[in-house]
Order: sequence, then C-alpha cells, then structure tokens
Amino acid sequence: MTSPLPVSERLGSSLKRAEHALNAAKHAAVKPAGLTVPQYAVLLFLTENPGISAAALARLCGVTPPTMNTVLKGLQERGLIARTPHAWHKNVLETRLTKEGEAVMTEADAGAVRVERALAAEFTDDERATLTALLDRCVALLDSVRPE
Repeated sequence: MTSPLPVSERLGSSLKRAEHALNAAKHAAVKPAGLTVPQYAVLLFLTENPGISAAALARLCGVTPPTMNTVLKGLQERGLIARTPHAWHKNVLETRLTKEGEAVMTEADAGAVRVERALAAEFTDDERATLTALLDRCVALLDSVRPE
C-alpha cells in the first residue's frame, strides 16, 4: 500500500525535524547548567511571568498540567523555584524563581541564546520575518482544524 501523500511532501515531517534539531541543540546548551529543555522553558517563562500558576505555565510550555507538576516538583526540590499560595485564591500556588534559580537560569540562558542567535544568523532580516509569518500561519491553521 502506498500513501496518497509521500513523506517528502509532508510539511509536518519537515517541521518535526526542525523541532527535533532545535531541541537537541538547546538540550546541549542548557545541560551544563544542569537543566533539561522543559526545565529551562519553565525558568524562562518564570523570568517574564513571576507568580504564574502551574496551569498557565503548562499552557505556555505546551505540556499537560500533570507533566508541568512533575517538572515543577523537580525544580522545587533543587531549590530553583518557590511555590506559595496566592493571596486571594488559596488553591492556586504562585511560582517564582529563587536566587539560585535566577543564577541557574542566567547560565542556561547564555547557552540557549547562543543557539537562538546562530539560528537567526542563518537568515536575512526579511527571511526571518517571512519564516516567522509562515510559522504563525501554520499555527493558526492547525489550531483551527484541531478537533476539540
């Protein structure tokens, strides 16, 4: 049996290969700081969103809430984050970087930024803008056809 659409013509395959290559490069970049890519993503989002909830972090990182809780537990056990009850919503825990978390984030981010800059340098300004616009279109289309 042959597929009606060869693998070479499937955009999803190219997107997956690019994502895999990016994750592998980022893994190598953040490993010296003792982090995984998901842990780094959490620390990165916490840098810009101190006090964010686990549910909101899960949405930003594109993982399930149970997966996020596992990542957060590991970061908390290492002393990189602190989780405290929200002032008004006692069932919601606010998550923030600790001083040690900030130091680890700074170290990991230096490596991740090198990867991002190397990737960006492969394209002209116009190409980067076009690539970003095309990827945004992919996301919009795929979000609209996703079954609920």
